[in-house]
Amino acid sequence: MGSDQSKNKLHCNRYLDKQGPPSVEQQAREEVNGTYRVPKSSQPPGQMTWVVLHRDLPGFPHDNTLQISYIFPDGVQTEKHPHPGLPYSGLRLCAYLPENREGKKVVKLLEKAFYKELLFTVATNKDGKDVITTASIPLKTQQDGGSRANGYPDPDYLKTVSKLLKDKGIE
Repeated sequence: MGSDQSKNKLHCNRYLDKQGPPSVEQQAREEVNGTYRVPKSSQPPGQMTWVVLHRDLPGFPHDNTLQISYIFPDGVQTEKHPHPGLPYSGLRLCAYLPENREGKKVVKLLEKAFYKELLFTVATNKDGKDVITTASIPLKTQQDGGSRANGYPDPDYLKTVSKLLKDKGIE
C-alpha cells in the first residue's frame, strides 16, 4: 500500500510543481500535437460603421444599399495572433447589403459578431506579410460581379451569412 501512495504523491507533486502536462487552457493557447491554435477572438481593434446609399444592388432592384465600412489601423500582433510582437498591416474594407428587412437583420448580426471579435483576424498572406483578413464569415465586398466576385446578385447570401453567424452563436 505504501508504494502506491508514494507513486500517487509523486505524480500529484509533479502537477503542483507545474512539471506535469500542460493545462487544458495552456493547450488551447499553445501548439498542441503540432497544431497551432489561434484563440477565437483574434480580431485586432478596429471600427465598424454603415451608411445608406440611395442605389440598388443587382438582384434587389427596389431596395437601397447598406454600405458597411470596416477600418483597422496598422498594429503590432499580440499573443492571440500568429507572430506576437511583429507588425501587421491595417485594413479599410467596404461590404454591402440590401436595405431590406433581411439586410437590416444581417447588419445587426454582423455588428454583434464584430464586437465579439469574430469577423476578422491577422493572417500571413501569400507574400509573407501579416495582414488583417476576414475570418470565416464571408462579406460582400463588391456591389456587382456575382457571388464568385464577392458581389451581387447572390440570392442566397443573406440566408447563408445568417446561418454561419448563428453557428457561431450570433442571433
